[in-house]
Amino acid sequence: MLITVASFKGGVGKSVTALHLSGYLSTQKSTVLIDGDPNRTAINWAARGPGLPFPVLPESEGSRVGEFAHAVVDTAARPDSDDLKTLIEVSDLVVVPTIPDAVALDATLATCETLQRMGSTFRVAVVMVPPIGRDGVEACDYLKGEGIPVFETLIRRYAAYGKAALAGVLVGDAKDPRAKIAARDYAQLGREVISVKV
Repeated sequence: MLITVASFKGGVGKSVTALHLSGYLSTQKSTVLIDGDPNRTAINWAARGPGLPFPVLPESEGSRVGEFAHAVVDTAARPDSDDLKTLIEVSDLVVVPTIPDAVALDATLATCETLQRMGSTFRVAVVMVPPIGRDGVEACDYLKGEGIPVFETLIRRYAAYGKAALAGVLVGDAKDPRAKIAARDYAQLGREVISVKV
């Protein structure tokens, strides 16, 4: 399965989502993460740690995806139309992360409209959701009301993600009391991703 993680807005958890979906998928079958983000967020994250349970490769090594059962591509924020079209043509699924924020939701709608025009199979993942309150549920309801397919799993915001990034590990391996809870969120999202009919 080839999954592209894309959004027209930066700062919405795209790289974190790509890393943690790769982590979940690697528990099922061989998985690679291709870092197409010029900021090299995933590559830098991996370089800070003892090693992730999957390889993180630069976009220049994207031709190696055929060596793995699963591949996740982390795109640049606001990928250009040609790059996005090429990725969509080879992707089984595009995951569009968004945060429960009005500006981010506007950008998410624009991303989804483009993906619909291009004939892509996609779903939105609402991430960085405050653990208390209804912001995530309200964002999902809003997107569903606009006819946008949304994953049911909400990825809650925890300090454990910052600790994981600093240590170069997946969130479940971070030294934080909420690390395992955060890891379960992405495992649940991973199960939803695998269940999408493509």
